[in-house]
Amino acid sequence: MADVADQGISPVAALRRIAFLLERGRADTYRVKAYRNAAAAILPLPAEEVAAAAAAGTLTDIQGVGASTAKVIAQALAGRVPDRLAEAEEEYGAALTRDGAGDGLRAALRGDLHSHSDWSDGGSPIEEMAMSAIECGHDYLVLTDHSPRLKVARGLSAERLARQLDVVDAVNAHLGGSGFRLLKGIEVDINEDGSLDQTPEMFERLEVRVASVHSKLKMEPDAMTRRMIAAIRNPWSNVLGHCTGRLVTGNRGTRPQSRFDARAVFEACAEEGVAVEINSRPERRDPPSDLLALARDAGCLFSIDSDAHAPGQLDFLVLGCERAEEAGIDADRIVNTWPVERLLEWANAR
Repeated sequence: MADVADQGISPVAALRRIAFLLERGRADTYRVKAYRNAAAAILPLPAEEVAAAAAAGTLTDIQGVGASTAKVIAQALAGRVPDRLAEAEEEYGAALTRDGAGDGLRAALRGDLHSHSDWSDGGSPIEEMAMSAIECGHDYLVLTDHSPRLKVARGLSAERLARQLDVVDAVNAHLGGSGFRLLKGIEVDINEDGSLDQTPEMFERLEVRVASVHSKLKMEPDAMTRRMIAAIRNPWSNVLGHCTGRLVTGNRGTRPQSRFDARAVFEACAEEGVAVEINSRPERRDPPSDLLALARDAGCLFSIDSDAHAPGQLDFLVLGCERAEEAGIDADRIVNTWPVERLLEWANAR
């Protein structure tokens, strides 16, 4: 906070930073939206207009600005670190791992292959996810909103996905010259028979594809093994997402891991060049440590992903890096340490 205090912070930056920190702490979406909405409300306004409203005490007359966000804006304009920002830094701004664990590998990551926007069950627009990824130091971010079958998460039909791809093109055009690239992807459901929940025509237009089981997680082990291996053998699969589906903590409660022949599944991943995801969400920690070691010994590639549903959750990557370091996984086996050209060559080689 010293740099912020010395240099000051703009009202928009203060509001966005508070939202980011709340998301990092997995706060309720409604708490976050107040700050993101206020930032969006004042961003297009002339600085003089915002300053005049602050001086007159009429900031709350601006649609999207409430009492708490008006206080943040006024304090930032006065050259102060807003009280709410200081509180959020204190509560959520600390390092996510102890003694720098995972930091070395985190520095080697070029991007993140698993993220969601408000087109499915994420909390922020595509452009906000992209801008936050840039601020996190990414070279690329793969946008992987859900596929049609997952209706509870507003999964994208082929038609909606096609429209989203146009938005991705527009974002990349706007960011041209930044050195960052938003990649076209999907988190596609693995159906009960092992098929994938999207059309071949749409898969062909995508750049990276994460395949995950979201339903019937209590299938018998033999059936689940066949289901997962069929998906892995599908030439469109690039990453096997959160392979056990377990939840170990969090506001959704806990959920036991699916049962399957992990050795057979990971051997199939190694044979096909499909990366096993190390899902960095604190409530998942998937795969469990014993299965992570098994995948390592089977010769698998890996992808350390945030599975971010909000910009602040992009920071979760270091938690997956900590686990990968503990497991002794070499950085070159982690596909998102690769530059984008090598990543895309791998993703589309099958």
